[in-house]
Amino acid sequence: MTTTTLPDYDAAVAAFEPVIGLETHVELGTNTKMFCGCPTDFGGEPNTRVCPVCLGLPGALPVANKAAIEATIRIGLALNCSIATWCRFARKNYFYPDMPKNFQISQYDEPLCVDGYLDVEVDGRTVRIGIERVHLEEDTGKTLHVGGATGRIHGATESLVDYNRAGIPLVEIVTKPVPGAGALAPEIARAYVTELRDILRGLGVSDVRMEEGSLRCDVNTSLNRPGEEWGTRTETKNVNSLRSVERAVRSEIIRQAAVLESGGRIIQETRHFSEETGDTRPGRSKEEATDYRYFPEPDLVPLAPDPQWVEELRAALPEAPRVHRKRLQEAWGLSDLDMRSVVNAGAVELIEQTVAAGATAAAARKWWLGELARRANEDGIELSAVGATPAQVAELQTLVDGGKLNDKLARVVLEGVIAGEGSPTAVMEARGLAVVSDTGALTAAVDEAIAANPDVAAKVRDGKVAAAGALVGAVMKTTKGQADAKTVRELILERLGAN
Repeated sequence: MTTTTLPDYDAAVAAFEPVIGLETHVELGTNTKMFCGCPTDFGGEPNTRVCPVCLGLPGALPVANKAAIEATIRIGLALNCSIATWCRFARKNYFYPDMPKNFQISQYDEPLCVDGYLDVEVDGRTVRIGIERVHLEEDTGKTLHVGGATGRIHGATESLVDYNRAGIPLVEIVTKPVPGAGALAPEIARAYVTELRDILRGLGVSDVRMEEGSLRCDVNTSLNRPGEEWGTRTETKNVNSLRSVERAVRSEIIRQAAVLESGGRIIQETRHFSEETGDTRPGRSKEEATDYRYFPEPDLVPLAPDPQWVEELRAALPEAPRVHRKRLQEAWGLSDLDMRSVVNAGAVELIEQTVAAGATAAAARKWWLGELARRANEDGIELSAVGATPAQVAELQTLVDGGKLNDKLARVVLEGVIAGEGSPTAVMEARGLAVVSDTGALTAAVDEAIAANPDVAAKVRDGKVAAAGALVGAVMKTTKGQADAKTVRELILERLGAN
């Protein structure tokens, strides 16, 4: 078996031009499923939120969910799409056990929304991502493969199917190919999904929780030599975090470059991204549209949105995330570079919520881009998953501002909060970490420091007040950082007659 040596990323993008495209699936936050009245709540015992319609039993007929249609139109409008005046559903035929009808009701050549775009900011420039289509369909059930080591069907001893998710309204947003991205292709992919997530959340059409599968991304990647036709694409399926979107594109560019450099060819196939290894593994050969044998859904009438209704929905769209960020930037007094750092860290909403909970913008930014960002990077997780909430960060800063904690002690308290020990106040009290500012309790430590450092004490008595810093440091060391530095300094100067 021949082993292919992987090039580094810079070498890969120097030799090849990447072309990317993204297909994003969004579970809508409607109360009921797309074509029946079953509830859509996440979780629940397997196969308890089903009925004859979503199970595809004989004689059961679908009825389209108006709220889902409205949400899809609003998504299309927010993405600058044209809204169809007439369109219809289609049957997409395939025979996987997670689709009980043996077909999925989707849209094919007549989608609800077409020809839009989304602008994203990457590395100080605006990149326009074309939107090919936004269409409405129903989600599949969930298959659980057990008995194997990987959780996939290969090596499993049995498979279990839960149809609770089958029939939930699902919007698919498909971009046009994005050429010319160069080395920024992974960052552009992440920026697009981030901006899209923010738009969807602002619209209130989905909770967009990638960890729960309500926002899933398929990443298409191909490479070609400069000046040549685009290469064969692969599709990395169901990438479930913003960080993983970026890593999946980067990994696939490196892998494909290695194959092409060694004289091999890229196979059009689906692939799966591994969170643990950071690379992709082959899935199945990629089907074409003809494999699905699409035809118009005979049990549903066509959709013909009233243009006046569409314009009413357009007029009621909320503030766009880019406009919202610009307003926050001005309110927070940040430069373009500083705001870009906040955006790149995924901290805009976290800082905004921390400010709303009572912290200043400067303090909120310090915590989220400092200690918390460091921990997230170390653990390889999104900043929002680091283990502290905006309300807790605001409470922590309140303790600092009130003199109950200094920055060093606050970081120790933050460790306890992240570890699940409770609120900042509870952690501070349970661990006995509050700043000691009582002069009676500090006097002994000050006297001890003066006695242990006679040369420094002499300098302070002679008027060299700056030398007191060494004595303050000695007291802080003795008290394990819990002394109030300002009070200690005042005591030292008082004891040495230098104030």
